[in-house]
Amino acid sequence: MAKRFRLTRRFPCAMTEDGYRKLKRFAADAGLDEGEALSFLFENFNSVIDQENLTAKLRLFNSELDARKR
Repeated sequence: MAKRFRLTRRFPCAMTEDGYRKLKRFAADAGLDEGEALSFLFENFNSVIDQENLTAKLRLFNSELDARKR
């Protein structure tokens, strides 16, 4: 039997404009709203990422983070 899909947690978050545009595009392409799209991505995180690429991208993001906050 399939799990019932319930959005049980809400949290305030801040996103970059680029990140939000990509989330909205992904959600629209998948026929989901933004919350459903985020739930899908995080529930299936290990199967939708490339671990080596994630590590490199995270390192780059962290190195640019302070400059992007200004």
